[in-house]
Amino acid sequence: MKIAINGAGVAGPALAHWLLRYGHEPVLIEKAPALRKGGYIIDFWGAGYDIAGKMGILPRLLDLGYQVEEVRFVDAQGQKSGGFSTEVFWRMTGDRFTSLQRSDLAATIYSTIEGKVETIFDDGIASIEERPDHVHVGFDHASPRDFDLVIGADGLHSRVRSLAFGPEKEAERFLGYCVAAFEVTGYRPREELTYVSHALPGRQVTRFSKRGDRTLFMFCYREKAPVPIPDDDAGRREVLRREFTDMKWEVPAILAAMENAENIYLDRVSQIEIPRWTKGRVALIGDAAACVSLLAGEGCGLAMTEAYVLAGELAGAGNDHVAAFSRYEERMRPFLDAKQASARKFASSFVPETSFGIAFRNWMMRLMAIPQVANFLVGELNDNIGLPEYEAAYPERSHALPMRMPAAKTSAPPSTTWKVARRKGVSI
Repeated sequence: MKIAINGAGVAGPALAHWLLRYGHEPVLIEKAPALRKGGYIIDFWGAGYDIAGKMGILPRLLDLGYQVEEVRFVDAQGQKSGGFSTEVFWRMTGDRFTSLQRSDLAATIYSTIEGKVETIFDDGIASIEERPDHVHVGFDHASPRDFDLVIGADGLHSRVRSLAFGPEKEAERFLGYCVAAFEVTGYRPREELTYVSHALPGRQVTRFSKRGDRTLFMFCYREKAPVPIPDDDAGRREVLRREFTDMKWEVPAILAAMENAENIYLDRVSQIEIPRWTKGRVALIGDAAACVSLLAGEGCGLAMTEAYVLAGELAGAGNDHVAAFSRYEERMRPFLDAKQASARKFASSFVPETSFGIAFRNWMMRLMAIPQVANFLVGELNDNIGLPEYEAAYPERSHALPMRMPAAKTSAPPSTTWKVARRKGVSI
């Protein structure tokens, strides 16, 4: 089948990868003029980690990743007031955990299909007209085309979802925060492999030192209602100056550095909740279908899992997209519903609303030095979902793509020597 995929972030290329393996003809459509660069750091584990192994890209992701060692909270004078070692995450995931730049994950996935899948940059789907045996798709710039299926992989503010399922305001569940991120070169001080955060009631600023003398800054602040987001860097700078100008610690220097930053990210922290992810010949994956929000911590990995399952169910159902879409939702919806519920429980404590709340959080984080307490506070990290081996079930439909990097064995945690070397940045 010829399948249009709107969005070339993480979910879209991941779906194109698996569709291509099963003999379909995916076409990626991306509104940006090229693959996006920079962006925030994500934690990567669980089902997405397993899918990366199946795709053969895990070694590359581990090379690109950061093996973060500490989360540190500081007061207005920069003195440590709380925090914890990330050892708990390594222990609870069997060392199947890394942190990496979201755009690096997206680019690595895209590298597996580059030159094999038609990609239309600087354009987007503008209209969807379903007909008995195909979908007639209009574009912002290109001429209309016909496809067998249309997939929305275009994020929280999905245009495909708005066109086929209804207005965004009916699907968005605002969680009470806005987040921003940008990066600059040459900022000092630096603490390697450490998140350093300072908070006031309802606001928090974090920095993270990246390779190439780059520093990533992340802002989070509370909002009572889902306010409009400025669509340019100038407007976003104004919002961040307004929200954070009275904070101490390094915040004045960070706001000064922001004046030279480009591509400032700013958005609401929200989830997407809709009764169905599929309608006729249109389906949604990733944040477009069931955004869990950054509070869940593994949105990209979940998007990769949805892509794997949707493509696998299409392979099993042949050209019966109705059956495939139904099985995709049956398999994924309970899993994603649970992830969303977990994120909502965490939302109230993400950035404490009072000085007492900040002090209590910092005190609790000190207790994470005790393994049993750390295990309780972090909760279950291993994803409780059984992933079918679609390629084994439908070998006649599967055609593995030649990879740029060797396939990874992901059935067991790496050796102790490898783990220590990886965390210290040593090649073996």
